Amino acid sequence: MAIAQSLAPSSSSAARAARPKSRRAALSHVVAGTGESARRLVAAFDPAIPLASAVTPPSGWYTDPEFLQLELDSVFLRGWQAVGHIGQVKNPNDFFTGRLGNVEFVICRDANGELHAFHNVCRHHASLLACGSGQKTCFQCPYHGWTYGLDGILLKATRISGIKNFNKNDFGLIPIKVATWGPFVLARFDDSSQNTVNDVVGDEWLGSASDLLSRSGIDTTSLPHICRREYIIECNWKVFCDNYLDGGYHVPYAHGALASGLQLQSYETSIFERVSVQKCESALAEQEDIDRLGTKATYAFVYPNFMINRYGPWMDTNLALPLDATRCKVVFDYFLDESLLDDQSFIDRSLKDSEQVQIEDIALCEGVQRGLESPAYGVGRYAPSVEMAMHHFHCLLHDNLSG
Repeated sequence: MAIAQSLAPSSSSAARAARPKSRRAALSHVVAGTGESARRLVAAFDPAIPLASAVTPPSGWYTDPEFLQLELDSVFLRGWQAVGHIGQVKNPNDFFTGRLGNVEFVICRDANGELHAFHNVCRHHASLLACGSGQKTCFQCPYHGWTYGLDGILLKATRISGIKNFNKNDFGLIPIKVATWGPFVLARFDDSSQNTVNDVVGDEWLGSASDLLSRSGIDTTSLPHICRREYIIECNWKVFCDNYLDGGYHVPYAHGALASGLQLQSYETSIFERVSVQKCESALAEQEDIDRLGTKATYAFVYPNFMINRYGPWMDTNLALPLDATRCKVVFDYFLDESLLDDQSFIDRSLKDSEQVQIEDIALCEGVQRGLESPAYGVGRYAPSVEMAMHHFHCLLHDNLSG
């Protein structure tokens, strides 16, 4: 299957001209500099130690506010990040908003069908422009009425008669790079990537795993979006990721119903540059279980915080967003083969089963977070035969945070 992907310029030439001259300097470090305590926590983990002998990162990686600031600056605000799906901007004038750390952004498709992304901040007095998602023909600031086109151009600045040294071309919305890969919308908040197209985006985001994910049906744009569910979890965002990356270690202990539908002894893990892929064959159980899980489940983790699950006719994604050092929001999007769209009973049953797994995982993650904050815990160990993807995740973090 060919990889379906494209890169859309984040603004028209006019909007690019609207960038203030100081933009690059102003945005080079969106998050304030961090202290020595965060740097010491980074250094406390040694990625060079072989997995069988390695200890896990110290608990401060999961509890320290300064460490989270360092992650935002060095991990989340660099490189391509998953921010949504193409169904959210399917039609002209569609838009959706989001927040990552202290970066407010808006993704939109203009009347000509061109995809854009901007900082969701009015250039007048910093009010947020848009909220939620929907359709707009322009963005009008709710504070003083400054109005921008969906290409970022400042269309109207109200009540500015008498203003001096003002050129409205210098006050367009500040653009963000935006791209798509398969059904996913990606954004890049730094300036280090060249403005390239097509397979380069997939290579930068997924590396050599892009072909495997394409063959697994993950890049398809033919699965309609069914629903979105969001969870606020009382744990550091990495606790949720670690739980995902333990190679099914916790499944027989925490997810009895799910475990009965999987052949856990078939679990296998493949490691790529910025991606890890876990696969597991399904058990031959009741027909309804086979329909939901298919013959094999694929669980792909795309560094740093995006998870793609492909099983049977379903695909769901999990995006773990840090809210603070000990809380995160996890966004679940569900996609389904269109041949089953009219089978509401199957959809409801499948979503109920998935919800049960999430409830069980939330209890696990929140319990781990409380343990990480206990003075009794410092570092732990890896189970070498199953937790290689988790170790890979920690090594990638160390590499970014040490830079």
